[in-house]
Amino acid sequence: MADETLFEFLHMEIVSHVYKEQQSSKGTMDNKDRAVCVSVLEGMGFRVGQGLIERLTRDSPSFKDELDIMKFICKDFWTKVFRRQVDNLRTNHQGTYVLQDNKFNLLTQLSNGKQYLDQAPKYLAFSCGVVRGALSNLGLESVVIQKLP
Repeated sequence: MADETLFEFLHMEIVSHVYKEQQSSKGTMDNKDRAVCVSVLEGMGFRVGQGLIERLTRDSPSFKDELDIMKFICKDFWTKVFRRQVDNLRTNHQGTYVLQDNKFNLLTQLSNGKQYLDQAPKYLAFSCGVVRGALSNLGLESVVIQKLP
């Protein structure tokens, strides 16, 4: 329990630091500056995802197809990183996968309502990078996007 709380605080501080650094260099933030911050956070997550997946798959047999990889991401990887399995995995069997987590830890602290929905992308960027980095190390080039209700 304590390590989850520490990770959540660390994540919030990293996001805050990246945004403050960008703002201090320019004074005000426009959409381009926010996009730069999201890109920086996603890049950090990408490298973390690459490292994590290396450790988690070190002793695993190779995967036979994309669906096998995605099942591993949803069950094992997600559980190790976010302490729970993905709620739902959907696919169109043409290379598009949708992972749904209804109680994503890094967002539940914001609010149960929709008043802070515009702030969510900056708190999801690192996690999107983690998933993209993991998939990249498993041989899948991907685009990871965030979709909020």
